[in-house]
Amino acid sequence: MYELRYDPIIETVWDSLPDQARDRFDRAILAACEDPFGTTEPYGIDDGITRTLVLPETAAVLLVSHAPRKILRILQITHLG
Repeated sequence: MYELRYDPIIETVWDSLPDQARDRFDRAILAACEDPFGTTEPYGIDDGITRTLVLPETAAVLLVSHAPRKILRILQITHLG
């Protein structure tokens, strides 16, 4: 399992999502922590590090680190409306 990290600005955006979008994002980001490559798509060119999580109401840009620890960092969350 990958350790999830994000900064306070990301947390504010996450908390401000409408209930349905937030619930869906909660489940999706948990699944991404289990399997970041099976649940996300490459962000642009597949560099094996930067990924996108695309949901009906939300999109997120993620950074996947493998060493020295497995970390999944949320770089950006966008509510699509």
